[in-house]
Amino acid sequence: MGTNQYHEPAAELSQETRTFARIITSLQEECEAINWYQQRISVEPDPEARKIMQHAQEEEFLHFSMDLEFLLRRTPKWRVAAKNVLFQDGNIVDNAEKGEDQEEEVN
Repeated sequence: MGTNQYHEPAAELSQETRTFARIITSLQEECEAINWYQQRISVEPDPEARKIMQHAQEEEFLHFSMDLEFLLRRTPKWRVAAKNVLFQDGNIVDNAEKGEDQEEEVN
């Protein structure tokens, strides 16, 4: 069963673009799952059930991270932007602006 993940006719898209779209969709689904678990964890009164949900959410963190890394490896400008923002100390907006300058240098 397909999803409505394309904005252009699927047959006209390259295989690379179709794979990109699939991973983007997977990334979105992982974000959604992380959010759902967070909401469930925040209201679950049973400690054992909460621990199980936390474990499941941690799996979603890994899936999200794998999807993101796949995309960053194949999208050089995105990787440059991410390197300047992720895991950096200081002001997030300032780091992003530095990243924008370096992103323009990438082909």
